[in-house]
Amino acid sequence: MSKPTRALLSAMIRPLVEPRLPDWVEPAWFASKEEALEYAPRAEIGWFDFTQPGPMAEVARAATSLKWLNSIYAGLDFLPLDLLDERGVVITNGAGINAITIAEYVVMLMLAHAKGYREVVRAMDRREWLMDSPGKRELAGERVLLLGLGAIGSLVKTRLEGFDMEVVPVRRSGGAEGEGAALGPDEWRGRLGEFDWVVLAVPATPETDGMIGAEELAAMKSTAVLVNIARGAVVDQPALIAALEAKSIEAALLDVTTPEPLPEDHPLWSLDNAQVTMHLSGRAQTKMFQRSADRFLANLDRWHRGEPVEPRLDPGLGY
Repeated sequence: MSKPTRALLSAMIRPLVEPRLPDWVEPAWFASKEEALEYAPRAEIGWFDFTQPGPMAEVARAATSLKWLNSIYAGLDFLPLDLLDERGVVITNGAGINAITIAEYVVMLMLAHAKGYREVVRAMDRREWLMDSPGKRELAGERVLLLGLGAIGSLVKTRLEGFDMEVVPVRRSGGAEGEGAALGPDEWRGRLGEFDWVVLAVPATPETDGMIGAEELAAMKSTAVLVNIARGAVVDQPALIAALEAKSIEAALLDVTTPEPLPEDHPLWSLDNAQVTMHLSGRAQTKMFQRSADRFLANLDRWHRGEPVEPRLDPGLGY
C-alpha cells in the first residue's frame, strides 16, 4: 500500500471538502498563517488561500515539498511564481470561478450608468420624486471594445450581445473565420475612437500593465465609458483622473483601483463621472466556495490518475 499524499488545506473550505476526500489524501487543516507555516514544508498538495496576498506568498515559499498548488484566486501575480516554476510546482487557479457574477456586474455597471441609477438612488434617499430620468442612454446599438476574452470576457460578450450591443473582442490572432468581428493586439489602439464602451477583462501581466494610458484615453470618444473589472494596474490611473477631470471621456466604471483599498482622500471618490465599486464584482455571489471545492475534488481525481489538472496557470505568462 502506497503512503498517503500530504495536503495542506484551509479550514475555511473544510466542510465542503473533508467528507469527499479520497483515502489516499492525508489532510492537514490550518486556520492561521502560523499553522500553515508549521506544516508547509511537508505538504505535496497545497490550497492555502488567505484574504491577503502576503501570507499566501510566505507559505508558498515555505512549502519546499510542494508538487501542486491550488488557489481560488484567478490572479496570482503576488506569488513567487519564478520560485514555484523552478521547483516544478503545478499551479491551478480560480480562473472562471466567478466569471458569471463578474459578467453580471459589468452589465449592472453599464446599465446603472446609462440610466443614471446612482442619481435615482440618491433622490430616493432624499425622498425626492424625480420628474425625469437622470440617464437616457440606451445600450442597444452601441459598440463595445472588449479587451480580454477569457472566461469572464466570453460571458460579458454574450450578455452584452443580449442587449443588442455590438461587441468587438481583441484576440491575439485577430478575427478568426466564422467567429465574427475581432481585432488583433496591434489593431485596437487605432480603432478606439469607434467605440462607445471599452471593457477591460485582461489578466494582470507585464504586457497589460498600463495598457490604457493618456494616449489611449485621448483616442476615445468624448462620450466613451471605460469599464475596468481586470486590475487597477491595467490603467494609468493619474492619466485617467486627468481625462475624467477634463471630461475628455464620459465616465469610468471601476471595480478595481490602485491601490486597494482606495484612500479616503483619493480624487476618484469625488469625481461625479467615476464610479468605484471596491472590487466587489467577484464577491457578489454565494457559490464561489462550492464551485471551487467541486473543481478541486475533480482535480484530485485527475491528479491521482496522472492526468492534467485544470485550469493550469503558466508562471511565465502569469495567468
